[in-house]
Amino acid sequence: MLRDAWSYIVAHPDRFADALGRHVALSASALLLAALIAIPAGIALKGRPRYALFAINAANVGRTLPSLAVLALVMPMLGTGFAPALFALTLLATPPILINTYAAVSQVDPDVIDAARGMGMRSRAITRRIVVPLALPIIAAGVRIAAIQVISGAVLAAYIGGGGLGDFITAGIAMMQLPLLIVGAVPATLLAIGTDLAFGRLQKALTPRGLA
Repeated sequence: MLRDAWSYIVAHPDRFADALGRHVALSASALLLAALIAIPAGIALKGRPRYALFAINAANVGRTLPSLAVLALVMPMLGTGFAPALFALTLLATPPILINTYAAVSQVDPDVIDAARGMGMRSRAITRRIVVPLALPIIAAGVRIAAIQVISGAVLAAYIGGGGLGDFITAGIAMMQLPLLIVGAVPATLLAIGTDLAFGRLQKALTPRGLA
């Protein structure tokens, strides 16, 4: 079966490359958008317990929703294609980044912040130069979790016309062709594993040596 799957890739390199490129583009775009939304929001929630409670509870609810359910809910509103899939995957990626960012900035030692204030630093400078650098390892962990969810969810995006490696999986299931299913499943799995390892190294690099 693996040989048949490889033979298909060799026989259709353009189709495979297009699907892989679309999968990567969809996943990376959703992860980037989620990070641009969730990281500033998580930082802004620090010191606002009421808003933080509502946002974190909403994010926890969002984390319980199955990927396919989110994609199915988006389809009636936005239709099918790359953009609706991107919107749905961004929704999936936002909760873990938001939760980890808020937890990270909230756990920064208050004595460190007080010392910075005593040195005359303003709130923005403290956030930019002290709070965020100290929180980066935990924030990176949230991005790591979100990345795996997005890559996995991007497979299901094929059901709403998002394209990517999921096209091979859905076609293989529909046509009862296991090699075609493997063409999509194995690269998607390797992509998820490689991404997890890459973010794991990034998280380790951002962690102070004494805490690694």
